[in-house]
Amino acid sequence: MEAAPMIEVRELTKRYPGRTAVSGISFTVGRGEVVGFLGPNGAGKSTTMRILSAFMPATSGTARVAGYDVFHEPDEVRRRIGYMPENNPLHLDMRVREYLKFRARLKGMGWGRSRERVDTVLQQCGLTDVQKRIIGQLSKGYRQRVGLADALIHEPDLIILDEPTIGLDPHQIRSVRALIQELGRRHTVLLSTHILSEVEMTCSRVLILNRGEILAVDTPANLERNLGLDGQVVAEIAAPTQELRDAFQDLQDLERFDLSPLDGGFHRVALTPRDGVDLRPVVFDIVGQRRWRLRELTRSRHTLEDIFVHLTRGRRDEP
Repeated sequence: MEAAPMIEVRELTKRYPGRTAVSGISFTVGRGEVVGFLGPNGAGKSTTMRILSAFMPATSGTARVAGYDVFHEPDEVRRRIGYMPENNPLHLDMRVREYLKFRARLKGMGWGRSRERVDTVLQQCGLTDVQKRIIGQLSKGYRQRVGLADALIHEPDLIILDEPTIGLDPHQIRSVRALIQELGRRHTVLLSTHILSEVEMTCSRVLILNRGEILAVDTPANLERNLGLDGQVVAEIAAPTQELRDAFQDLQDLERFDLSPLDGGFHRVALTPRDGVDLRPVVFDIVGQRRWRLRELTRSRHTLEDIFVHLTRGRRDEP
């Protein structure tokens, strides 16, 4: 029998007086996946995270985590989730090790097991050297690590991270990002963020949310292909202008092409493919057969930022 998805959401809606934060969204996250929950501030990401972690109720719809109903079996769900909220609610007057022991006991662990898990997450999150320091005296980066250790202390099946790198400097972001990538090898991870580069570097699949609605769920590569955003091929070729036009104008997989003259008898040829075809092998063969000179052959790639702008064009909130 096939295992149930780690997360299964159906027609989930959350309404507040005067506005709808989440509007009938549906999605699944498989076991062992690292999925980015992408969207601008106010898109509904944090609301969805809080509902999934049994922190707040939904207005309607269903949600299941590890096969358990979020609304009817919240205690079972909480046992299987490690949740790190955007504003990490740490006890700043406690020492790191003391705090993690306290949290382990709150999550139902005995003394022996809690001691063992504290040792493990201190090492896993790079906190061993600061375990005796007061949390309030740590840098923001180390506080984020303490929050991650807290989320991991009870060995959850699912880790939900809401803006884990917010407010960090570039060095701290790299450190936390590396830790998230390591967690993804052993856990299912749902990473909520509005920083597109974070998702691109850590997640195999993205879920794009805007104004409470899901716009797309797929891998970045598939989103490029399905949205017709596959990269343009650019070549710099030394050849007569008319011969270049004749060689490219009837290509079956070519949507359009543009020529512009360069120095030394070269032309810049920009070719836009049809249906995501990679035209580089075709261009290389054409140049080789005609014994033209080729000094550049590249294919541009669209980032998640390009994809997000494309999807949300015309859907943004008015100021």
